[in-house]
Amino acid sequence: MRPQVNPYVKGCRAMKTILKLGRSGSVTSSISEALVSVTLVVGLFGCGGGSSTSSPPPPPPKSPVAYVANEGSSSVSVINTATNTVVTTVPVGSSPFGVALAPNGSHAYVTNEDSNNVSVIDTATNTVVATVLVGSGPLGIAITPDGSHAYAANRFSSSISVIDTTTNTVVATVDLPAGSSGPFFVAITPDGSHAYVTNVVSNNVSVIDTATKTIVDTVTVGTNPFGVAITPDGSHAYVANDGGSVVSVIDTATNTVVATVPVGANPDGVAITPDGSHAYVTDNGLNVVSVIATATNTVVGAVGVGSSPFGIAFSPNGSHAYVTDSNGISVIDTATNTVVSTVAVGSNPRGLAIH
Repeated sequence: MRPQVNPYVKGCRAMKTILKLGRSGSVTSSISEALVSVTLVVGLFGCGGGSSTSSPPPPPPKSPVAYVANEGSSSVSVINTATNTVVTTVPVGSSPFGVALAPNGSHAYVTNEDSNNVSVIDTATNTVVATVLVGSGPLGIAITPDGSHAYAANRFSSSISVIDTTTNTVVATVDLPAGSSGPFFVAITPDGSHAYVTNVVSNNVSVIDTATKTIVDTVTVGTNPFGVAITPDGSHAYVANDGGSVVSVIDTATNTVVATVPVGANPDGVAITPDGSHAYVTDNGLNVVSVIATATNTVVGAVGVGSSPFGIAFSPNGSHAYVTDSNGISVIDTATNTVVSTVAVGSNPRGLAIH
């Protein structure tokens, strides 16, 4: 028995034959009528490989999402950065402070200062799926580029908890040596080899080798270092010194301060643009964000924001900077260095992260 052929496949073959005859001038009126019929069939079913319907178009890419820790309301606000609106609020522990997002965006890790733990949020459902007990007073947190570990700075126990993100358990605790205390914020180099931890009490920065999970160097900086950020090429770390109103620039190859940049009063947060060209610093006491050109380490601009700015993070393409302040979130257009939107969130927003 001869195999059956689908009608639309027959139609495609017939149409190709008729078109060939038409080009040779040998198509009769009857065949012309058949051509019309075949064309209608093919128009309905197509001449594809066997499917009668076309594939649906791919879904549009998701807009970056910002996760904001609200210290005063024990929650995390989730912001759609395309519309700059809060799409949901996630309850977490007491006094959430720092936020870090996994490189693939699957989970957000939030330090809860008064609960002495870290809430792990599944970003697909925006629910807490794990709670990890760490040291006393966790503040800053950062995740390695490969997503395998999170480093949480415990201010009151002067230690850093290393969390395995697969099991969400603490697999190591790095204690600060004598002469260093009050770990505040953490940043990890792009190659994942080292973590830089600011120590607000001892006015220095601890450098951790992530392979051995030991402190391999200590760098003296300004007074009361808070925020720290590392350039995309890993060559320099920028440290905001709240008590000295300066930013210390550390050469990560030598772990020495190679520049000191005067900024506004009480610099707290710092972030580097994705292209590495500028560092944005929140000046808490002046209600502005200072813009530093990293090529010259000079201030090239200042942006007025809300009262007492603290945390700062960039959208993935660097087009906007998101700043936490006492009024909510100020959104800066980095092309014009002007505030183009504000977003109301929970009480006393502190750290934030965007993916």
